[in-house]
Amino acid sequence: MAGTGHDMPAHDMPAHDMPAGRGAPAASAAPRSGAAEPEMHALWEDRTRISLTPIAAPSILGLFGFAGATMMVGAWQANWYGSALTPLVLFPFVIMFGGLAQFLAGMWSYRARDGLATAMHGMWGAFWLGWGLLFMLVAIGVYPLALSPRIGAVSQGFAFWFIPLCVITGLGALAAMGKNLAMSAVLWPLAVGAGFTAAGFWAGSTWPLRIGGWLFVISAGIAVYTAAAMMMENTYGRTILPLFAFRKNQNVPGRRASRPLEYRYGEPGVKIGQ
Repeated sequence: MAGTGHDMPAHDMPAHDMPAGRGAPAASAAPRSGAAEPEMHALWEDRTRISLTPIAAPSILGLFGFAGATMMVGAWQANWYGSALTPLVLFPFVIMFGGLAQFLAGMWSYRARDGLATAMHGMWGAFWLGWGLLFMLVAIGVYPLALSPRIGAVSQGFAFWFIPLCVITGLGALAAMGKNLAMSAVLWPLAVGAGFTAAGFWAGSTWPLRIGGWLFVISAGIAVYTAAAMMMENTYGRTILPLFAFRKNQNVPGRRASRPLEYRYGEPGVKIGQ
């Protein structure tokens, strides 16, 4: 982002920027409050270097990837379709879209300075990578089919996969309430669904798994809405679908959701988050 230059020769510096008794210019001196507009503009132009690495909101891809994998697996877990062998068909899609694409979105969220998106996309992307890898190993015969997690069978090791997911996603849902209600609405049913799924695999009971599957589908549906709202805001430059942010003006369709920070003469500044 904006940095200060120190390579201007001393004889080219304005007189009022020269420290008394020294031949070197003052470091990073801002324009004086009483400076005339043209002089002020020239000083900032001479002293400021701007490096831009703009990126789109990573959560658009992350939420779509999350929704695709979570909806497919959640619907199977809720007994909407399929059989015990269905994960062997789902795992390539889950690895690539729900796992890799979402994990990359989590890493790009670092650049957007969005800690919540980094944690949630990174964690759930890694989970879906692990889920897909497990069933890939089953499909190629490396992992015994008899030991693979099955609906209605006790699998306490697999149940532990969902315990940290439940806890960390719940914390993320609390944190998301400080951002907007749409993201929080994605995470609350997801956290509870992970809790029911952990209980189902721990006890070998079917009904908690069915409830968990339904909650996963609900979370995925809200994630589709949230990602679509972010994508439309990006393309139209104004709110189309509200994200239910705590600033009322961000929820009005047709209104610009946020004013970017920028230098008064047009150079862009730093925007934290998405």
